[in-house]
Amino acid sequence: MTHLDLSAPVEELAKALVDIPSVSGNEDRIADAVEEALRGCAHLEVIREGNAIVARTALGRAERVAIAGHLDTVPIKGNVPGWWTEDGELAGRGSVDMKAGVAVQLSLAAAVAAPSRDITWIFYDQEEVEADRNGLGRLVRERPELVEADFAVLCEPTEGVIEGGCNGTMRAEVRINGRAAHSARAWKGVNAVHRAAPLLSALAARPAEAFVVDGLEYREGLSAVRIAGGIAGNVIPDACVVTVNYRFAPCWTLGEAQARLEEFVASSGLDDYELVYTDLSGPARPGLDAALAASFVESVASTGVAAPRAKQGWTDVARFGELGVPAVNYGPGDPELAHADDERCPADQIRLCRAGLEAWLTA
Repeated sequence: MTHLDLSAPVEELAKALVDIPSVSGNEDRIADAVEEALRGCAHLEVIREGNAIVARTALGRAERVAIAGHLDTVPIKGNVPGWWTEDGELAGRGSVDMKAGVAVQLSLAAAVAAPSRDITWIFYDQEEVEADRNGLGRLVRERPELVEADFAVLCEPTEGVIEGGCNGTMRAEVRINGRAAHSARAWKGVNAVHRAAPLLSALAARPAEAFVVDGLEYREGLSAVRIAGGIAGNVIPDACVVTVNYRFAPCWTLGEAQARLEEFVASSGLDDYELVYTDLSGPARPGLDAALAASFVESVASTGVAAPRAKQGWTDVARFGELGVPAVNYGPGDPELAHADDERCPADQIRLCRAGLEAWLTA
């Protein structure tokens, strides 16, 4: 078994985590290492559910905070084990998404034995794959008592800036019918790909909208992300499927966002179509008006980082939002480098995020 030294400098702990391959669905080794290391902390109750590890303090504090991060990565491309660049950056698969953040969690879980709030540390599996396999989602469904909290922090990469809430996301297939014919006699058929033109034109012309939610600006996106139609080079397509992805602001509920998408498609000029949802993931409001969030913002501000901003993508803070738990994203690493073959995270940013969280947990 790989042994993790939780007393090591946090950036070296991050390097040790990067060196453990943990592609989604193959987290056994890293989960074993995390569990073994945490069981050495006498102040923590450690619970394992599959390849998800939960470690909790039980000090009887008035408030409980959940701090979560996922153990898995996207597939490796010659970038494990990790290495240090000349600029002091930790490079390698998962250095950004999100083993630097997990290192911050583990380092503090061991070091902060008497926090000012009770803490639930959550390390979970299979975040980088289909939503129904997500380890945090599994805990929410099967062991909801383990994720109960008054506030939550997800240590996803944010460059050390607090990012409130997240946009919601949905994908829908717009299925358009036609009539097949030989392409030499195209007028005998109805070209389903051509019939998709009004929808594609409407999508191309739609401006990106922005909405301010609890003081943070969220930008929306409504895009065609895939189009499929046709069976051969000499056949008029009798069917076309346009997959549309709607990234929507947290001012809308999931149902309201569905209604907005359906209204848009209906008003595009398209007729004789069917709309089928293939993915529905709700948003999370920023939660920055919660008292715990305000104290967290104040502590992080003391490290000299920028003011909170909106999370433009979807993250697992939405799972906490579904439980009524205000949640933010906060962790080291540039999110634009997540999943890149050359992902890399500055060591000083790892140390900075650790300092920000420690200041808050011990205030």
